[in-house]
Amino acid sequence: MRLFLAVAVLMLAFIAYTEAQEETVEQKMAQFGERVTQMGQELAEKAKTAFESVHNSEAMTKTRDWFTEHFEAIKTKVQELAQ
Repeated sequence: MRLFLAVAVLMLAFIAYTEAQEETVEQKMAQFGERVTQMGQELAEKAKTAFESVHNSEAMTKTRDWFTEHFEAIKTKVQELAQ
């Protein structure tokens, strides 16, 4: 009988100790918020890097130059017609 009582007391002490070690809901929500913020920042960095990579690619540079060249040609023709 004493053995069962001692085991029961030890189990209650162990449960009380482990519950005291658990994080509160507030702490869990704060950690979740930090993780979401960190993931958002990483996603933004990756998107920025991808955008810069596409923006600086050879195909995009050639396309931009082509549009600039043709726009200037059209602008010159319109100015000639207006005079």
